[in-house]
Amino acid sequence: MIVLDTTVLVYAVGTEHAYRGPCQDLIAAVTEGAVHATTTAEVIQEFCHIRSRRRSRSDAVVLAQDFAELLSPLQAVDEQRLSSGLDLFATQPSLGSFDAVLAAVARETGATSLVSADRAFSGIPRLRHVLPDRAGVAGLLE
Repeated sequence: MIVLDTTVLVYAVGTEHAYRGPCQDLIAAVTEGAVHATTTAEVIQEFCHIRSRRRSRSDAVVLAQDFAELLSPLQAVDEQRLSSGLDLFATQPSLGSFDAVLAAVARETGATSLVSADRAFSGIPRLRHVLPDRAGVAGLLE
């Protein structure tokens, strides 16, 4: 199982970008059942917020609901995962608090990888970070 960050969802449905095609390929592989992926409700919320800044709210909601269904069951951020994320935040200056909690969720669920365009996830102990570029996604689809 892999955990997807907001960036993967944004690029998959966004405008032209080097990560767009690979993110679309990854989402297609999840849709086809070739890759098992999940995320958190917080990632879905952040995606909806970002999408609604550039498109209509109804468009953002429809896509957010589609991603929530596709990536279900979503991983819960409970007190233990929040605490672990805050510990990561305290020790990893490159990570924001949101990303630190997502990294904790990925580690504690035993995810094989966390996929994100955010390079701040690199170097986190016990976490394999994969960039959603051609090479990174190809490695996940092998």
